[in-house]
Amino acid sequence: MSAMDCLRRIHEIGLIPVLRASSPEQALTIAEAILAGGVCVLEVTMTVPGAIAVMEKLAARHGDKLLLGAGTVLDAETARACLLAGAQFVVSPALNLPTIELCRRYGVPVMPGALTPTEIVTAWQAGADVVKVFPCSAVGGGAHLKALQGPLPQIRVVPTGGVSLATAEEFLDAGAYALGVGSDLVDAKAAAAGKPEIITENAKKYMAIVRKMRPARA
Repeated sequence: MSAMDCLRRIHEIGLIPVLRASSPEQALTIAEAILAGGVCVLEVTMTVPGAIAVMEKLAARHGDKLLLGAGTVLDAETARACLLAGAQFVVSPALNLPTIELCRRYGVPVMPGALTPTEIVTAWQAGADVVKVFPCSAVGGGAHLKALQGPLPQIRVVPTGGVSLATAEEFLDAGAYALGVGSDLVDAKAAAAGKPEIITENAKKYMAIVRKMRPARA
């Protein structure tokens, strides 16, 4: 899949679930529950124990049906390991220029993290395909995103931190390219309690919000 096709698919789905878990087994359970809810994009963070092996298993199991991303990638060496494991896009909470350079070299979408206008423009000028605005809720949530999109409409932004079923519409209305969704969807407690169906139902609710909001922005 080309970088452009990858980005288009992320935009169409409108969600990037940020998977954090306490074990590889829990991570796989959560991933399957999210997929069952109709969300075929997933970011496996490097904080998951055995994250590389988890990515390899998901890539082998689902192939092109899953758009697999690597998250919390802090350096180029880690990014390369993730790509070899099957990751198709790379996300970071911060801006690391060598990571952007590596992803550009291999034609893989990269989403570094930034918060202020200066950081966001720096990431974009360095070659970021999308900028992860993190932690978005700490500085105003949807209002912060809307303020940024005024002077910077050409930069694709994915808000992360504070995205929930209650705030998803606000973020999409503010111009989010997609939503980076953490614990409100990726519910490790539900998985640990043997109730992955809760995650699946929440995934369906998020997808319904995206479908509702995107026509309104057309």
